[in-house]
Amino acid sequence: MIRRRDKGFKWTRKHLIGLRELSREEIEFILDTADGFSQINKRSIKKSPTLRGKLVVNMFFEDSTRTRNSFSLAASRLSADVIEFTKKSSALSKGETLLDTARNLEAMGVDTVVLRHGAGGASKLLSRKINAAIVNAGDGFNEHPTQALLDVYTIKKHRGSLDGLKIGIVGDIANSRVARSNIWAMTKLGAEVTLVAPPTLMPPQVSKLPVRVSYDLDEVIEELDVINMLRIQFERLSSNPFPSKREYSKWFGLTSERMKRAKDDIIVMHPGPMNRGVEIESAVADGKNSVILEQVANGISVRMAVLYLVNKAAAQIEKERGKR
Repeated sequence: MIRRRDKGFKWTRKHLIGLRELSREEIEFILDTADGFSQINKRSIKKSPTLRGKLVVNMFFEDSTRTRNSFSLAASRLSADVIEFTKKSSALSKGETLLDTARNLEAMGVDTVVLRHGAGGASKLLSRKINAAIVNAGDGFNEHPTQALLDVYTIKKHRGSLDGLKIGIVGDIANSRVARSNIWAMTKLGAEVTLVAPPTLMPPQVSKLPVRVSYDLDEVIEELDVINMLRIQFERLSSNPFPSKREYSKWFGLTSERMKRAKDDIIVMHPGPMNRGVEIESAVADGKNSVILEQVANGISVRMAVLYLVNKAAAQIEKERGKR
């Protein structure tokens, strides 16, 4: 169960750019709000009039299945209108800039921009240049806040709290914006996070992060309450960071044999897409400890909460501006 927070708390952020800047109270408020919206997703008619009349645009400059569709469903279930933007069918292919594209969409009455972009800081740039609310759906190597929010929401549904939990994030840490957002969310909620990867897949200056570091999964697996497996992002690599996929799986893959040494109630997670047989064995991904499909389902509730909160804050800001 998700524990309820003080009802006197007020959400004031018009944008969700990252989790590093959020307080524990803000993160928990989003999770509480998501828990309320989760009831809508259990109804026979999965609709709420909450954002009726609002226009949300999904601006995705990188491929996505789960995140894009999750945001589309979240906006639709809140009764918002949705525009699906693709780079190939836009004027960007003719040389138009991201900012000019966003300004043109805003001129059409867009209230919220959900942005996925290959450049770190793209969402922050738009938040300073246009009036619409901005939600970061992944920017470069920087952050992927809603993925981390749905991850911690899923954990809290099972454990009630992250306080004192030992969580391992395993895999391509260096290239993972999911890992960065998870580090901020999990540690702020009281978990002890251990990053596990070969040295070639650890980020530079990892010692400055609020985490432990291990280069040996077998060394830490027995103590973990939650293990979050990440795929190797070969599309972002300029060279091979390990001898072979088989060698990587041998030392860092979550296999049935390795699971025998884990706690009986360990929670197995993966943000997707999975490379079955590389970072995770199919028997584990589909096994009794896996919450991978729960993560996908919970993502809709979390993104409904985020869209609702940023729009609510934007409306309040406009209201206060009109009084001046």
